[in-house]
Amino acid sequence: MLESRFRLALAGILILSASACRGSGGQATSDARRSTAEQDLATFFESVHQAELDRSPIMRTSLGVKRDEGLWDDFSDAARIREVAIREQELERLRSFDELSLGAQSAISYELFEQKLSNAVEDFRWRLHDYPVNQMFGVHTMLPSTLIGQHTIEQEVDARNYIQRLDGFPLAFDQLIADLELRADAGIVPPSFVFPRVLGSCRNLIAGAPFETGTPENELLADFRTKVEKVGFPDALRRELIREAERAMVESVGPAYERLIAALEHLDARAPSDVGVWTLPDGDEYYAHRLKRVTTGDWAPAEVHALGLSEVARIHDEMRALMRSLGFEGTLQQFFAQLRTDERFYLTNDEKGRQAYLTLARDYLDGMRVRMPDFFRTLPKAPIEVRAVEPYREAAAGKAFYSAGTPDGKRPGVFYANLFDMAQMPTYQLEALVYHEAIPGHHLQNSIARELTDLPRFRRFGGYTVYGEGWGLYCESFPRQEGFYRDPYSDFGRLAMELWRACRLVVDSGIHSERWTREAAIAYLLENTPNPEGDCVKAIERYIVMPGQATAYTIGKLEIERLRREAEARMGSRFDLREFHEVILANGPLPIDVLEEQVLAWSAAP
Repeated sequence: MLESRFRLALAGILILSASACRGSGGQATSDARRSTAEQDLATFFESVHQAELDRSPIMRTSLGVKRDEGLWDDFSDAARIREVAIREQELERLRSFDELSLGAQSAISYELFEQKLSNAVEDFRWRLHDYPVNQMFGVHTMLPSTLIGQHTIEQEVDARNYIQRLDGFPLAFDQLIADLELRADAGIVPPSFVFPRVLGSCRNLIAGAPFETGTPENELLADFRTKVEKVGFPDALRRELIREAERAMVESVGPAYERLIAALEHLDARAPSDVGVWTLPDGDEYYAHRLKRVTTGDWAPAEVHALGLSEVARIHDEMRALMRSLGFEGTLQQFFAQLRTDERFYLTNDEKGRQAYLTLARDYLDGMRVRMPDFFRTLPKAPIEVRAVEPYREAAAGKAFYSAGTPDGKRPGVFYANLFDMAQMPTYQLEALVYHEAIPGHHLQNSIARELTDLPRFRRFGGYTVYGEGWGLYCESFPRQEGFYRDPYSDFGRLAMELWRACRLVVDSGIHSERWTREAAIAYLLENTPNPEGDCVKAIERYIVMPGQATAYTIGKLEIERLRREAEARMGSRFDLREFHEVILANGPLPIDVLEEQVLAWSAAP
């Protein structure tokens, strides 16, 4: 982006010089030209966004746009080929604009959109290198989670669209199966551990009535029934809608999953035991590409690995000091072992324990909420809820995650905690987890971005992993300086969460570049963190199918902390934490180099 910044700087010099020569009349002409150029660019951005919505019914639903909501996206390779052609055309159109005529904010939007489109074109080469079905995500869970979590029913047409989507499962899954076969022909098949988990998820999704008599209702059908009954339709219409949903489940959803299960069982026989993208065609180059995308920087795998080892050593030292203050005389690994078994930190693995965990999470949320005005100038309008991950996906889902709400607030943001196995959810880590996933972490950042109506939509609803996850991890840390983590075990939990992310740098690069085995990576986490074994296994299997993603957390946090330290050094007593956070959040998600420019401009101002 250096060349782009040079052009923008040159533009500012030229505009100022021209203004000085022409006087006020010339300035008026220049301002008018700039206004027209910015309006034209904004119109272009909006047209691209609307075209994206036209191509993606799932995106429309996620944003609360009720238009042709009975459809699914096209998951075929042909659709990806059409998509990259569209991006190439959009990039050509974008470059027809006069970048030198734009004001500062529009120039940032131009630069970010050019990068977005260029990345999409470049990424096309690697379109087959991911695993579209894995234990973390995939079409097999995306469709039901969209219906259950995002498809609202307020009137009859919404219910009809829900049923139409149930009938759309076969086409979507046939496209998915063809995609899996295409990748297999290219030598890209998920590792063997993936298949039992995915097959289990698929079978869970067609369990219960109407597939099995005398059993509780299937979760999709139960969701549909609950939503329809809540609306209060006339009895005859309600019964008709439920009958149609039952028919669609039996005729469409069930057979679609059965075909997918058969295809996955066939692929399972070809699944490799080795893990890491180094096993894929051009795998080393692909991993370097993933690191660049995830971090928005030029991090080499060896640099990521070395940073991880350094951070792990630093955090271990802090942990030892805190451990000694708690009166523990053994080694750090012995303290880890105690934390894994100490009943004080684990709630019962039943409904009572799960509800107690959710209640404690809400208590931490409430405690942070009252202090938010002390740390932030802008607060989100969107509400936040805490929920357990639904049974249909909890066995394979991650430990915790955030799901954004709709911009109109009709659907709240949700912090999901996976309470499938309470032995994997120690309460001493919960305070940090709440701050990361809810407020001041993902919910605050996502909601503020979505509410920045002066920005083009691609900046409001897009994102950069290093920015979003870096912010989340930063938000685990800075509250300690503001009086949070008063329980020393919660403070140790904060360090444990930070350590977990630092270890990710080591094991992610270890798996995908250093050619570690799955077992070696699990052993590293068990040796160096207090997390239970099940936690470590699930984490490593996540990093295997999501190469590079796990490196964003620590790198992003360290970059935000660096920007804060540098701003504090420049500003001295003028530094205001609320204003610093405003600068970080007020422009929506940004790559690290552009974020640095914003902080520098703010902190260097007189």
